[in-house]
Amino acid sequence: MPILSASLGLTRYRVVEEIPSSLWAEVPKRLQDNVFKDIDGTLDERSFGWCNSDNMLDLDWHDSPPEKGHYLTFALRLDTRRIPPAVFKKHCMIALADELQKAKAEGKAFIPKDRRREIREQVMLRLRARSLPVPAVFDAVWNTMTGRVIFFSTNSKAKTLFEDHFQLSFGLTLEPLTPFFLALDMLGGESAVPRLENIDPTSFV
Repeated sequence: MPILSASLGLTRYRVVEEIPSSLWAEVPKRLQDNVFKDIDGTLDERSFGWCNSDNMLDLDWHDSPPEKGHYLTFALRLDTRRIPPAVFKKHCMIALADELQKAKAEGKAFIPKDRRREIREQVMLRLRARSLPVPAVFDAVWNTMTGRVIFFSTNSKAKTLFEDHFQLSFGLTLEPLTPFFLALDMLGGESAVPRLENIDPTSFV
């Protein structure tokens, strides 16, 4: 579990809207409504959703509940099938060569553009059928007393996915707590914006 790692990267957020008190009781159901969907038996390229932060295979929170004192813990699981470009190119070349040979046997000199596109799509589906999804899990901790959220990743794509899925699940917008916004919070809010924007940088050399 990344939360317990010796070192980690994290992103801190605040919830922009006021959180209704009724939401906390709805969190388990909202997590379940937007849970991760397994794609091992499909040809889907990607799947993502919530899972238990204690066990990525626990999609019903049987092992442990998301409530941990006044915190809520859950994880964003992302499974992706990755076909290396070189592998895809190789198999496309093989399939196109076979198709061209058949075309020449029928007296044709080339493969139509639509047929080439169709062959590439068929190759991709065949390769996906032979490829296992690679899982990635990103923990999240939500402080119900302060409303602050910690997401245990600094990857831009993972953060965007988390922010979008969080809003879809809970109807709330997350704003990253950058140093600028942390300073605003410490100095009393929006009224401190002019003071921060006019600060001269300090040289430490």
